[in-house]
Amino acid sequence: MSANPDFIYQPPMSPYLDIIYQDDDIVVLNKSSGLLSVPGRLPEHQDCLQNRVQRILPNATIVHRLDMATSGLLIMALNKIAHVAISRQFEQRQTKKTYIARVFGHLNESKGSVDLPLLCDWPNRPKQKVDHDNGKKSLTHYKVLKLEVNNAEEHSTLIELTPITGRSHQLRVHMLALGHPILGDRLYAHQQALTSSPRLQLHAKMLTITHPTTNKTIEFTATCPF
Repeated sequence: MSANPDFIYQPPMSPYLDIIYQDDDIVVLNKSSGLLSVPGRLPEHQDCLQNRVQRILPNATIVHRLDMATSGLLIMALNKIAHVAISRQFEQRQTKKTYIARVFGHLNESKGSVDLPLLCDWPNRPKQKVDHDNGKKSLTHYKVLKLEVNNAEEHSTLIELTPITGRSHQLRVHMLALGHPILGDRLYAHQQALTSSPRLQLHAKMLTITHPTTNKTIEFTATCPF
């Protein structure tokens, strides 16, 4: 049993690994929703993207993470030089990331920004919260792609999210702060938004980096599964 009795980790097996791109320095993967990026503490939480990749590419190291419930693009380095170079790009916010999400309700503005500082909600970890006194600066730009009417009672909005900072759960908490939680979010959605989808409707669709060897800008995309 896991620490949370409501949650049973059942990592998806198909596809076992979805490699988008690979060369001598990096491997780019399309992570499935429900798969951990890195292993958890418990024995049953050892199956994860990192361990799956390392079975075939033993030198692969994780540079950044996606939440377990989030799908989409994740990059791993295949040598020390690449790891240092790409880590620095993430730290200095030189990478560009775009996510697709489906949120509860209809947004009033067609585009905008959420600039709210975030901090770990320690008694309720791993949850994060907005904290104007002690939180770290967190900025997300959003753009409405499509207003959807699912039935008479349920409205949702398909949006594009561009995080400028990379805080834990940033997109999920920022959408919640707008009053539009992401559908299927086990941590932050209210009951109606949670039951609207069997998975978190958040997908890392595009990732742009500077290649550590060629120094060329390289852009990867992964089609949104919802």
